[in-house]
Amino acid sequence: MKEASPGYVVVERDQLADSELQGYQFGGANVCLVFIDLEPGEGPGLHRHPYEEIFIVLKGQVKFTVGSGTVEASAGKVLLVQPGVPHKFVNSGDSRLRQIDIHASDRFVTEWLEG
Repeated sequence: MKEASPGYVVVERDQLADSELQGYQFGGANVCLVFIDLEPGEGPGLHRHPYEEIFIVLKGQVKFTVGSGTVEASAGKVLLVQPGVPHKFVNSGDSRLRQIDIHASDRFVTEWLEG
């Protein structure tokens, strides 16, 4: 946390551990952020959360598995996943994937369903 004043907190992204921000550590914000930067073929295994997650694709191509379906997305797309729905994603392109994942919770709560 770089500065704090009544009503706001300024955070330097490069000072976040693992490119993650958990709101409870920064003024009690009810949100978590993950800054994704992955090589082709990389991505997390199947998991779910007890809250909504929003994915904002900034650069690259990504394949999401959500429930029993799949969704291809590229820069400019936003995907919302409802609480409790199993999901995963993989960089399906030939360049880096950059996206921001927003968790509607002040801390990460993840149930991993596969490695």
